[in-house]
Amino acid sequence: MQQPDHIRIILSGGGTGGHIFPAVAVANAVKNIIPEAEVLFVGAQGRMEMEKVPAAGYKIEGLWISGLQRRLTIDNLLFPFKVISSLYNAWKIIKSFKPDVVVGTGGYASGPTLRMAAKLGIPTLIQEQNSFPGITNKMLASKAERICVAYEGMEKYFPASKIRLTGNPVRNDIEFNTVTRREGLNYFGLADDKITLLVVGGSLGARTINQSIHAGLKRIADSGIQLIWQTGKHYALEAAQAVNEYNDKGILTQPFIKEMNMAYAAADIVVSRAGAIAISELCIAGKPSILVPSPNVAEDHQTKNAMALLKRGAAILVKDAEAPKELINSILSLASDKQQKKNLSTNIRTMAMPNAAGLIAKQVFEIASNQKK
Repeated sequence: MQQPDHIRIILSGGGTGGHIFPAVAVANAVKNIIPEAEVLFVGAQGRMEMEKVPAAGYKIEGLWISGLQRRLTIDNLLFPFKVISSLYNAWKIIKSFKPDVVVGTGGYASGPTLRMAAKLGIPTLIQEQNSFPGITNKMLASKAERICVAYEGMEKYFPASKIRLTGNPVRNDIEFNTVTRREGLNYFGLADDKITLLVVGGSLGARTINQSIHAGLKRIADSGIQLIWQTGKHYALEAAQAVNEYNDKGILTQPFIKEMNMAYAAADIVVSRAGAIAISELCIAGKPSILVPSPNVAEDHQTKNAMALLKRGAAILVKDAEAPKELINSILSLASDKQQKKNLSTNIRTMAMPNAAGLIAKQVFEIASNQKK
């Protein structure tokens, strides 16, 4: 591996944990190899990266940028001014910091940051998490030095010579999870002789999943299945009240599960949205999974992510619109089918790509070394 003696890197990504976490993971991988590396993040003002990145120990600069809404709003009217402002400020940040490489992991700030870096002759790397790239990354690809992807067949969207199959970075405590099933169950106070269902919809929850689980609580409890239900903060109170009568049957609810390594270790079946990072975690964990793609994402990329697993017999897909009628049926059917659970677990494990952050960091070093020749 080509490795520079020193490196300055800008990482830009945010808006959701799915964009922030990979960026932080890459930064950590870079610092693990070159402790003296200088790292700066660029995010969008008012978005969650402005809190999460400093909490991870890194400095961040904010751009005045947001996405276009589907309806006429003040933000939409301001959008052209935000684009001009963000491009100018990205230019100032890059000129001042003088990075060797700029990495984009998606999110509102990533576009103007990578665009200005390319304009200034700074090599860029795109980390595309989904099986179907968004418009911004497609536009940025022509100027990018490398494009790190998590799915095969991305030559349909990007120049083949630039693509590197690295996978998506996942949290260390999940990638290197040493927690046993019994330890996970003990952590949640659950029995080890029952099937355990883990339901997650992201840190903010997922309304359709939550409503479907809520409506099916009696069927879940009557079947003898234990439940660890991450609801997100918006559905937390309603869910907590709903599970009161089932507390003695191993039905638990939490707004947010911090110790996801414990939850994955305890789980025999997982119900989840189909975000790229969530899927990457499920592949590493090797859990039989039922995916309910969110319909509220750009270009329906969660459905495309889920289809990539479905085609390989690595997950079950329940459409969001069909979840109120079909999700509980799918859960109970899978819970009673040992062979299907085994097959799903085996197949999803084959799609795992460990050490993604380290592989992406190596690409960053190679780009930087080539630049300095």
